[in-house]
Amino acid sequence: MDLVLLLKAFIMGIVEGLTEFLPISSTGHLILAGSLLDFTGDKVKVFEIVIQAGAMLAVIWEYRVRIASVLTGLFTDRRAQRFVLNLVVGFLPAAALGFLFNTRIKAVLFAPVPVALAFIVGGLVILWVERRQRAAPARARIESVDDMTVMDAFKVGCAQAFALVPGTSRSGATIIGGMLFGLSRKAATEFSFFLAIPTLLAATVYSLYKERALLSAADVPMFTVGTVAAFVSAFLCVRWLLRYISTHDFTVFAWYRIVFGLLVLASAWGGWVVWAD
Repeated sequence: MDLVLLLKAFIMGIVEGLTEFLPISSTGHLILAGSLLDFTGDKVKVFEIVIQAGAMLAVIWEYRVRIASVLTGLFTDRRAQRFVLNLVVGFLPAAALGFLFNTRIKAVLFAPVPVALAFIVGGLVILWVERRQRAAPARARIESVDDMTVMDAFKVGCAQAFALVPGTSRSGATIIGGMLFGLSRKAATEFSFFLAIPTLLAATVYSLYKERALLSAADVPMFTVGTVAAFVSAFLCVRWLLRYISTHDFTVFAWYRIVFGLLVLASAWGGWVVWAD
């Protein structure tokens, strides 16, 4: 057993868990961390997708009572049925566009300049939304995910599709998109958490199936360590974020994105990070 490899997997899992649900893009951070750790290659790309399952499980555990209630009432409770329908509708735009254009997106946009621009533009969008909110504060139209309509879910799903662009951030796109479409900060954040379940599950299953020839039983310890690390760190991050948004906005993440985008450009220009497809 390669202890150095397991340590790298552990660090990558922590990076995934801490960045998956914050509006700062887990993809960009994993690329940077992997390059700095000399942890790259086709198998690592599969690893980076699969450990998202750990982050997904953290959401399931945090909301286990709610999810159990939805599952038990799926055939009798109209609220549970609408909740599941909203998740399906919210999941479909990114799933469809990803299936059709994922290869093309990776070929064209998975490069330093597009990733950096996505970081910076995303940061500017967050600043604009938060400044707009402060200038004209208004009560959100939707205070709870239970109040969302199918059209609300579809709009947030369309926002999530922007995350197909590397560096955009799935959680950032869904949370800020949700706020623009009338969701409260808490409702947008929670729906982003719930929407991660089908999205990350589908990405994990698809990646494992597509790249199954690359994997062997010897990879199980590495994947297990990364997934467990992602689960624990994501669970702590979700708990922290729910407390944070009760008294803060997302401005700090916007400035972080802008600085990180500049860092991506500098790292690519200096040649000390391998931003390879």
